[in-house]
Amino acid sequence: MLNMSLRTTIAATAAALSLALPVAASAAELKVAYVDLQKVMLEVDDGKAAKSRLQKWLDDRQKEIDKEQNALRAEKETLDKQASAMSAESKAQKEAELQRKVMLLAQKWEKSRAEAANKEQQEMKPIIDKIDSIINTIAERDDLGFVLERRDSGIVYARSQHDISNEVIRAYNSSKKTAAKDAPTKK
Repeated sequence: MLNMSLRTTIAATAAALSLALPVAASAAELKVAYVDLQKVMLEVDDGKAAKSRLQKWLDDRQKEIDKEQNALRAEKETLDKQASAMSAESKAQKEAELQRKVMLLAQKWEKSRAEAANKEQQEMKPIIDKIDSIINTIAERDDLGFVLERRDSGIVYARSQHDISNEVIRAYNSSKKTAAKDAPTKK
């Protein structure tokens, strides 16, 4: 009986190995890399410049909103000080007007946030397209079967030797310098 179960176990193991070996062999040929797109976007020269432009735009909008908010605070303080000398009708009218201004400022802030998201998308789209092109070039050159995005792919661990982020950054920045060098000059 032992002999029969040993043969069955050996046969089952051999069958499993025969099925697993072709899969393992083809997996060994499959080359995979990953890229940290967030890092790439923040470190390429165009990404840094876009981030700087966006930050300046956001800071300018924030200054406008802060200025209006401070004016509304001052208006409320004045209203609070003068409230006792006003008629109930006049006080209610001034409070309603102040509330309307607060609502308009809140709407302006929301609109500014939506504009910021739209502006960021417009600034980043050409950069993302170029990054994608560079990743495709590297993948074709190195015969990579997959290039995964580090943050959104579910990668829990990967060896740093498979990270092509720095290579993408170098290729992106050097392509800008090469394009500038090859550009025709005015005489």
